[in-house]
Amino acid sequence: QEQLVESGGGLVQAGGSLRLSCAASLRTFSNYVMAWFRQTPGKEREFVATISWSGSRGNYADSVKGRFTISRDNANHMVYLQMNSLQPDDTAVYYCNTKPPRDSWGQGTQVTVSS
Repeated sequence: QEQLVESGGGLVQAGGSLRLSCAASLRTFSNYVMAWFRQTPGKEREFVATISWSGSRGNYADSVKGRFTISRDNANHMVYLQMNSLQPDDTAVYYCNTKPPRDSWGQGTQVTVSS
């Protein structure tokens, strides 16, 4: 069964760091461009970062550029998001998915940044 399982969220003070992980049970994982998205209540899910199939290129939303770093481990079907200098506006549920995203999403992982 193909699925996406996110982990690593938590409560952190502004200026702190977190590292999110995504275990992607996708048969052809290394063929996919992978991405992180986030969503806050009452808002649409938004793009955060994407990484090429090889891991050589990452692209970021302007709001996280210079603070977040996306990476992947194709051998273990993992995607990571290193988040530094976290701000209260980063508070959201974070999801990983392919890009463009598959119809099925994981449960996400909650990130809460206190001021």
